[in-house]
Amino acid sequence: MAGCNSRRWITVACSIMLAATALVLSASDAAAAGPSVSIDLGSDAPKQTAVVVQILILLTVLSLAPALFIMVTSFTRIVIVLSFLRQALGTQAVPPNQVLLSLAMFLTMFIMAPVGQAVYAGALKPLMDDQISYEEAWKKGSEPVRGFMLRQVREKDLELFIDLGRLPKPDKAEEIPTHVIIPAFILSELRVAFQIGFLIYIPFLIVDMVVASVLMSMGMMLLPPAVISLPFKLVLFVLADGWYLVVGSMVRSFQ
Repeated sequence: MAGCNSRRWITVACSIMLAATALVLSASDAAAAGPSVSIDLGSDAPKQTAVVVQILILLTVLSLAPALFIMVTSFTRIVIVLSFLRQALGTQAVPPNQVLLSLAMFLTMFIMAPVGQAVYAGALKPLMDDQISYEEAWKKGSEPVRGFMLRQVREKDLELFIDLGRLPKPDKAEEIPTHVIIPAFILSELRVAFQIGFLIYIPFLIVDMVVASVLMSMGMMLLPPAVISLPFKLVLFVLADGWYLVVGSMVRSFQ
């Protein structure tokens, strides 16, 4: 009986393999005999090709929009400071990531509103009205963004990337390439965000040290100090109106 069952399973497996092979071969034959697709651009082929290339470039820019939103705006500093604040409070998941990212995004929109208005008035609106070309719109639209980054970037960071790129030292800010300003701006934002995070940590660290000292003096070695210090840190943060101070300080740091 065992030999009959094994032969039966072998026969079924071979049948399935043959059926699959036949299906693949029939599909390949159908694909080979199917209709062919050809693209005829007509007599205006160069113009249509240029339009297709512009559409591809636009789609590429849109796909990179989230990265550009993070790199050339105030989002980096804000989200890092908010993350430091949550860690300093000792609340691992409160506020949740969605709330912190939403707050960082709307604060970024508030801070970058003058830059966005300048880009719309100087580049986007004239482009939609067919008053300027794409190249001129790109140049005029990048000027407000470059100006924002140059106001926040540190000269030392600019000199670093100019030296790394072996570029001649520019005499004016307009001569600095954009691909040098962006990494220098991100580096400056990280530095400022860590400085603000250090200042946020200090009062909560003092609370943790006081609570740990009291617990040690009382002989409560096994009681985690973080559990006891968390309510005190929350009370301190609420009484000091911490959200008002943190958000106000971050927004003023860009002015």
